[in-house]
Amino acid sequence: MSASVIVSLSHLTSMKLQRVNTYIIPHLFVLFIILLASTSTRAQVEELEDEREFDYIGASEKGPRHWGEMKKEWSSCKNGHLQSPIDLSCARVKIIPRCRQPDIYYTATNATIINRGHDIAVYWKDDAGSVYLNGTEYFLKQCHWHSPSEHSMNGRRYDLEMHMVHVSPDNKIFVVGALYKFGHRPDRFLSQLEKDIKHLVDNEVERAIGETNPSGLQTRGNAYYRYVGSLTTPPCTEGVIWNIDRKIRTVSEEQVRLLREAVHDHAERNARPMQRRYNRDILYFRSKSRAKPEYY
Repeated sequence: MSASVIVSLSHLTSMKLQRVNTYIIPHLFVLFIILLASTSTRAQVEELEDEREFDYIGASEKGPRHWGEMKKEWSSCKNGHLQSPIDLSCARVKIIPRCRQPDIYYTATNATIINRGHDIAVYWKDDAGSVYLNGTEYFLKQCHWHSPSEHSMNGRRYDLEMHMVHVSPDNKIFVVGALYKFGHRPDRFLSQLEKDIKHLVDNEVERAIGETNPSGLQTRGNAYYRYVGSLTTPPCTEGVIWNIDRKIRTVSEEQVRLLREAVHDHAERNARPMQRRYNRDILYFRSKSRAKPEYY
């Protein structure tokens, strides 16, 4: 599919709004991206939780290079053409200016933090809110972290990446992602979890953490990337809609070190290698305003 506008990432910040307005992508193009995602395999909407079946060691027989060979239902890890993660900016992007962001509604509810071996994840037991996009409501299920980041921008991988996994009633997947670099200001959400994560370092697998508000993750900027990809762990299910915030946040080195200490040795660096983009389009959205989502 031809691009109606192709812009290198190095010019994004210098483009004037008047110039960008001339490059609006037809709505049918955006609808095509959403329809493509709706054709995804719907049998497996969660990442694999039994980490003993795979690892992140490059030379290992269970490493990322062999994921697609280990089980028939994991074949997409090797043969898929919509795999994640990818580089979001050295490839050309399509600009969609002055768009409306997805409607986001989050609320505090009971949650559990789990050491899945290959990562640390927070699961919300009840309705913690949702994202409403193009007529589909995606409900928040869990969030987890990867270090270093899985996606890159302009070829640069950052120090941490957080994923908020949402699932619709018909098992479509929408993931909100945020990237972090080391800085003097620690991440506020991780600061709230530090004591609980330390308990997981001592081999405690699961720990109730009470009411937890997803709004603390602060993933709403005024510019973001969207593309159709996959889960980044087996079974590498394709058709996942990715929404990656352009804003780079900060996290302390101690917070990332704690996440790495808690997981198993083979997952201290739990980032899947970069995948081929093929002919996928990456959309770059700039919102009409910086209005905040509603939290309850």
